[in-house]
Amino acid sequence: MKVAYIDASNLKFGIAQSDWTMDYKKFRAWLRDKFGITHAILFMGLRPENADLYNNLQSYGFDIIFRPTLTGKDGVTKGNVDGELILKISRDFFEKGLSSAVLVSGDGDYHCIVEFLKEKHVPITIISPNRKYLSLLLKRTNVPIVILDEFTHKLRLNSHK
Repeated sequence: MKVAYIDASNLKFGIAQSDWTMDYKKFRAWLRDKFGITHAILFMGLRPENADLYNNLQSYGFDIIFRPTLTGKDGVTKGNVDGELILKISRDFFEKGLSSAVLVSGDGDYHCIVEFLKEKHVPITIISPNRKYLSLLLKRTNVPIVILDEFTHKLRLNSHK
């Protein structure tokens, strides 16, 4: 079982910071072809107005684990997925024999689960949306890190390649 665990908010924010738009259908195929990913799980906040987006993502082959969202006083809606993602990786390791993982995020909050997988000899690769927002804590894990910005030619929406 080779799984990609994707912090959807971190991915979306990181790509937006680099000023490009990703084609999620191409991204799912890239994960399969480049990393042998059999399951790609997006962790994201649940917002009823995004139902069409969720349906499209599922049609591309993503599984989605939803997190309730909260809107703060500043009007910003958040669905903090870090705990859900870490718990899912842990459960997959203990219950399903996780043999390899890809973490899509540059967030240092995932440092602990990366170190756990290293300790358990489970190969893990980090895919960070960009280099600018890649946490030093993740860099220090010394696991392979792939920067998505280097693949815009393959993953950009409306790309001709």
